[in-house]
Amino acid sequence: MENKNNTRFIVDALKKKGFKAYIVGGAVRDIMLGRTPSDFDILTHASLKEIASIFSDQNVKIVGKTFPICMVNGIEISSGRTMFDSASFPESDLAKRDFTINAMACDPLTKRIIDPFNGRKDLEDAIVRFTRDPEKRILEDPVRIIRACRFVAMIEGSLSLSSLAVILKNKNLLDKAVAKERIHHEIVKAMDLAKPSLFFRALKKTQILSKIFPSLDRCYDLDGGPHHGETVFDHSMMVGDSLPPGLPILRLAGFLHDTGKYDAAKIDNGKLTFAGHENDIGAVVDDLMALRFPVRDIAYIKSLIKSHMRPLKDQTTPKAARRLLAMLDKYGLDYRDFMRMRIADKKGNLAKTPYTLSEIRSRLKKLLLEMSDQKFFGMNDLEITGNDIIEILGLTPGPDIGKIKQMLFEKVLDDPTLNNYDDLKEICLSLKIKK
Repeated sequence: MENKNNTRFIVDALKKKGFKAYIVGGAVRDIMLGRTPSDFDILTHASLKEIASIFSDQNVKIVGKTFPICMVNGIEISSGRTMFDSASFPESDLAKRDFTINAMACDPLTKRIIDPFNGRKDLEDAIVRFTRDPEKRILEDPVRIIRACRFVAMIEGSLSLSSLAVILKNKNLLDKAVAKERIHHEIVKAMDLAKPSLFFRALKKTQILSKIFPSLDRCYDLDGGPHHGETVFDHSMMVGDSLPPGLPILRLAGFLHDTGKYDAAKIDNGKLTFAGHENDIGAVVDDLMALRFPVRDIAYIKSLIKSHMRPLKDQTTPKAARRLLAMLDKYGLDYRDFMRMRIADKKGNLAKTPYTLSEIRSRLKKLLLEMSDQKFFGMNDLEITGNDIIEILGLTPGPDIGKIKQMLFEKVLDDPTLNNYDDLKEICLSLKIKK
């Protein structure tokens, strides 16, 4: 509401000074879709200097080098490209925008909509279409190819035939002409949509998926095997869609979690298997690195992939639950993210029924019971240190200390009551005797 009031105040102030001013872009599109805009952008034919002067008593700053804009009370105000030709404003400026659905303007005071390229009709028909000359729009900024796929998913529609043809013709521009960080940014934004699978399917249709996620693209026609009723790609799409939009990197992991099946696939006794596929993460890591994902996000996705096959059943024993928690601690994963992935993974399998609420609760209870009792489940919780082991056994520092600590860790996982210095010392001494 504050942004809306600020917007009206800014437009009103500009108009009182004799300038035209409109809300443009995504806010108008969202209004047409019956959604509440997350932010408002204003377009005026006043110069940046004039804007700064009009709002000198407000919070004003000019940002950006290539295309500078003026921020007033957090609202973005662009100075139109045709500010010296007010007769053609804002139509000629809207003509420079990427898609027809983003090339509409609205006067918030009179409610008048300016729609020179039939963006409203394209919204009604769920069509993403480049404004005017599609090839020129792409040459201006090749990232618009990725944005087109994101908007297809946003409005749950399709590309116009002319837009699809031009994207296919110019898809190689993404290889060198675009900073990978910008593609990465579009991918993360797509994860916030209702059905990001539509984004990936649009990438596949435009032959872009093989350029940015070849690890996923190669799974497109890969049989899901005897335990699935869908291809690996379709399974991945359902899993990703089933994860919450507020956790974009978790959701991306859902779309990528089975990419290792391509490398792990083999025929065993006449059946297709993917044994150990959760460890075949090299290809997807290469993709994420190429897209300049932060190291922490890559590590998080790797951990989710490596842990997603770890079983948690009604029959899971307390000892097995402790071992699972130890693995999550080792990977730095929250048990809730592990559970979200497990639930989505099963929901995306057409050969199985999703977990019931009762089944989810019983599995969570097994983990929470071990956690609430403050039982040991992390290597760093051992009541003995590497230096203690060196002193007890008279050893020199080296890899053997880590191996001994791992052996103690396994003992405590089986029997948490052993996690005290005296018992661990006795176990160390018994290892020395065996030696």
